[in-house]
Amino acid sequence: MLSFRPATEADIPALGELARKIWCKWYITIITQAQIDYMLERSYSAEGLKKQMTTENSRFSLAYVGEELVGYAAMQTTDGKSYFLDKFYVDTEKHKQGIGGKFLAYLEEIYTPEIIRLRVNRRNFVAINFYFRNGFVIEKVDDLTIGEGYSMDDFIMVKG
Repeated sequence: MLSFRPATEADIPALGELARKIWCKWYITIITQAQIDYMLERSYSAEGLKKQMTTENSRFSLAYVGEELVGYAAMQTTDGKSYFLDKFYVDTEKHKQGIGGKFLAYLEEIYTPEIIRLRVNRRNFVAINFYFRNGFVIEKVDDLTIGEGYSMDDFIMVKG
């Protein structure tokens, strides 16, 4: 049974563990292990997640199949109309089961955004095609320097 709920600070350890599992399996063909480690430490350490939840206004949601955590997302907004989907991940072992589409529909239902934007790595063809199938279009190309000599070579996609 698929279910969704808002995340709390108590979920940080499980969220960080799932992030590491997903990132180390999925992104190794797209970016280096060193960049994966850097990004995990920066965004998915306990301190990083707590900061995002408490001071950066990221609203995290979790996806479960039964009792198993299988996905997470984070949305940000400043006006309640335009949202940034900062994170959206489903365990790679659970791909092709309709979880991502249902999770995205859940987020759209609870936040009722007029516009959603997101960043996606330009070499992440599976994710790009998922977003196309769910009504997103490419708005622009954006390269973002993130520190330690790393950059994110992304598309900004938009729906709305």
